[in-house]
Amino acid sequence: MPLPPLDGAAATVNTVAKVATVPEAVYAEAYRDHERFLWALCYRLTGCAADADDLVQETFVRAMEMPPARTNEPWRPWLVRVAMNLGRDLLRRRKRRAYVGPWLPSPIETGDAESPPAYEPVVEGTSMEGRYDLLESVSFAFLLALEALTPQQRAVLLLRDVFDYSVRETSDALGITEPNVKTTHHRARAAMRDYDRDRSIPTRLLQERTRAALGEFMASMASGDMQAMESLLADSVRAVNDGAGEVHAARKVIVGPQRVARFHYNIGYRRMARGRFQVRMINGLPAIVGEFADGRPAEPSRVVMRCEVDEHGRITRLLSVVASRKLTAVDFTFDDN
Repeated sequence: MPLPPLDGAAATVNTVAKVATVPEAVYAEAYRDHERFLWALCYRLTGCAADADDLVQETFVRAMEMPPARTNEPWRPWLVRVAMNLGRDLLRRRKRRAYVGPWLPSPIETGDAESPPAYEPVVEGTSMEGRYDLLESVSFAFLLALEALTPQQRAVLLLRDVFDYSVRETSDALGITEPNVKTTHHRARAAMRDYDRDRSIPTRLLQERTRAALGEFMASMASGDMQAMESLLADSVRAVNDGAGEVHAARKVIVGPQRVARFHYNIGYRRMARGRFQVRMINGLPAIVGEFADGRPAEPSRVVMRCEVDEHGRITRLLSVVASRKLTAVDFTFDDN
């Protein structure tokens, strides 16, 4: 799936560039060459596609209002520095605000191919992948693990271990000393130890196991078979729902097979018959993309539901995103055939 368009970005380029000292064609070339890379970086930094859209647009607005001193040199280092500053500020503001209910990353469609999707950056002569590859680093498990890091640790870890920046390049991008980069990187890796121990890489085997479990659960949900639903759930299963306070959603994590099955049974009983659902590859694993035809006031009209499974194929977590701002990168058109 191509990168979601940045609303108004082209218009902004056309309007602001006319009064800037740098030719409009230079901005257009910089946007064409670096927008995908910046979006990929900002999405991983924030875990939110809408925030990534805003950060990329704001980065280019800054470039047009206050261009780099040496426009004949490569633009990417300067653009990355601006985007990372904006992104870290956003993360600090987010940590200061109370979030209503559990927080989940916003879903993005990653397609069914072995290679990264179309919005991922490509650089000739390098894979641009370090400790974590491009697909793993957009998985929900990875993005949720990043939430335990400070904004600075998150930025350093992404640059060093996903985008394969050197210590010096990371220092330049973040405006911190090289010793600080090394110390921050060490602390970030320490904070990721739990994730690394139970590392969830979206292999073909895991994708197929997830697809089978999710399909069986949805079929049981649609038929209202509570017993079948419970049998698919691990004893430690948890259901997490992100409505951001915008729509009705469970504001606490639901724990245990019986409670999780009952919660989803009630949704299926009332709403699935008149909804449309499709399995898509979301953040590296199969997920349900759904749209409901009707509902009570403040009930969600759209959902992306993912699951995590154990080695036996039983569901350990059900993750549902229903907040509309979290769903901006998902295409809700359905093939009715």
